[in-house]
Amino acid sequence: MNPVVRTDTLTKRFGDFTAVDGVSFAVPPGEVMGFLGPNGSGKTTTIRMLLGLLQPTSGSAEVLGFDIRKNPEQIRERVGYVSQKFALYADLTVEENLQFYAGVYGVADRGRIREMLDLVGLEPFSRELVGGLSTGWRQRLALATAIVHDPKLFFLDEPTSGVDPTARRAFWDLIYRLVEHGTTALVTTHYMDEAEYCGRVGIMSGGRLLALDSPGALKRDALPGRAWDVLAEPLLPALAALGACPGIVRVGLAGDHLRAITPPGMEAGVLLGCLEREGVAVDRVEPAEPTLEDVFLSLTAQPSPNP
Repeated sequence: MNPVVRTDTLTKRFGDFTAVDGVSFAVPPGEVMGFLGPNGSGKTTTIRMLLGLLQPTSGSAEVLGFDIRKNPEQIRERVGYVSQKFALYADLTVEENLQFYAGVYGVADRGRIREMLDLVGLEPFSRELVGGLSTGWRQRLALATAIVHDPKLFFLDEPTSGVDPTARRAFWDLIYRLVEHGTTALVTTHYMDEAEYCGRVGIMSGGRLLALDSPGALKRDALPGRAWDVLAEPLLPALAALGACPGIVRVGLAGDHLRAITPPGMEAGVLLGCLEREGVAVDRVEPAEPTLEDVFLSLTAQPSPNP
């Protein structure tokens, strides 16, 4: 089965700055693939190249079988796109916005408009002005406008930024309803919980794709060592003590305790010794289940190749 998206060392430079650095991946049909990374990591630039909105400096990519350099119009006709800033008209109603975008895509069937309103739960608000809707409802409408032409692939670029957790969960339920009907989704996010919803997650930093796998496999294989929960007092001196402890990959605050990542084979006694030498009272040091946040923070803590 041919991939819906395929990239080969895709690269984009702006002058001396490398925004995307040799990114290669493939997305099979029916997958929800996520890109997790901080602002400026190259997620949006990658999507803009895949949409044919930016020409790559080097490398290649195909979307739905079309070359991004040669066939950008054919790609944009066949995909859906929700950008970070929703391109909705505040002085039009929900239904009028949807009708406008349906017309842009050449969709004349009014039944499709009603179907989209029902799918995203906006039927009761169809005559409301978009300017009066909450961010969560505008987000749903943006998704409806992006899929009104029934694309086989849609891109969502941090679509839930600034939306409350309940609305974000509902939005992801919508994504999976669409995927169940044969659509493929590529989503960028900086929310750890959203990345857990994806079939596979690519972790980006400094324009590079550092790792790509299922959340479970990343937690099992991509973490450069073991995770520990450290309960000690006072907390900030404990943080400083472990931060200065030779060999520790990273340590950070995690609520009322510390989270430490150590190389494979390092035992709890090493952490205890570092803390006790600094006069820190230790309650306990215990192995912890790795999280996607552990993986993300450990991988992205590596120095970026960009200035």
